[in-house]
Parts: sequence; C-alpha cells; structure tokens
Amino acid sequence: MTQTPESNRENEEPLEGVTIRDKRRIDPDTLQPRQTAAEEKVETAPEEKDPVAELTNDLQRITAEYANYRKRVERDRGLVHELAIANLLDQLIPILDDIDRAKEHGDLTGTFATVAENLINLSKKLGLTQFGSASEEFDPTLHEALSTVESDEFETQTVTQVYQAGYKINERILRPAKVVVSQPK
Repeated sequence: MTQTPESNRENEEPLEGVTIRDKRRIDPDTLQPRQTAAEEKVETAPEEKDPVAELTNDLQRITAEYANYRKRVERDRGLVHELAIANLLDQLIPILDDIDRAKEHGDLTGTFATVAENLINLSKKLGLTQFGSASEEFDPTLHEALSTVESDEFETQTVTQVYQAGYKINERILRPAKVVVSQPK
C-alpha cells in the first residue's frame, strides 16, 4: 500500500521552524473552492482612515500648489516687464542713432540737445547700454563683421572701424555692432 502525502503528514511529527502553506485553490477534504487572500481582505471591514490626517495632507498639498502658482506668476510678470522694456528700447534705437549722427555733425545744439540728453539718460536708466568701439577685440556674439582687412598692426582680430553701434539690455543683445575687422597676416 502506497501512502499519500496526506497520510504521511498525519503520521509524522511537525518539523520545527518549517512552515507549510497549502496554496491549492480547492480544498482536498471538502472539494470546495478556497477563498483567496484578496477575497478575505474584501470581506473584512475596511480600515477607517483618520479624517484629520487626510485633511492635513490635502491642506499641505493645496498650500504647496498655491505657493508654486504664485512663484510662477511672479516670474512671468518679471519676464513680461523685461520684454516690454526691451521692445520699447528696441523701437528707440533708430532715434538714438539719429542723435549720435547729429552729435557727430555738430547739429545737436540748444533745446534739442537737452531733449536728446534726457532721452539718452532715460534709456540708460532702463538698462540700455551701447557697445562697439574701435580697437576692441572682435567678438562674433557682439559684432557683425561687414568686412575684414589684413594688417600687421594687430595680433588678434580687432575692430578697426564701427559703422553702427550695438545695443544690449542686461545680457540680451538687441542689435549687434556693425564693424570692420582687422585680421593679422
């Protein structure tokens, strides 16, 4: 007579430290389906959640979302403000060019000179800076080379003549300087 695994379990003493779990879906004694662990959890009463903890978590989440929203709005306001000033100053650049040409020809006198100085001071106050002068080193991010001339006078590429000054606001270039560049031979 051969022994079945069930009869072996009945005659043997349980081993210490060994746990045997029967994961069969059908009970061999009753031949009825067994309940799974998930079904047992459904039948047990759901755990009650702490309403204070839930409300606290919701409040913290909403507070963080609002703080992020405020930061984003402030950042966007600053960007819009900077863009508006940059657009205004970009429109003033041709007028500043006319003022520079009038200064070069000696036509800037009297009341017009005062108005011109006020306009230049206002543009500087708003952050507009003029750049591009002869004998400075050529920088392709700041200068637009209209032509080049070979020369023994300079060891690096150097601006020798400025046709049109460049303008920038903070680090944003509104217009590059148009220049003639001297290159070493």
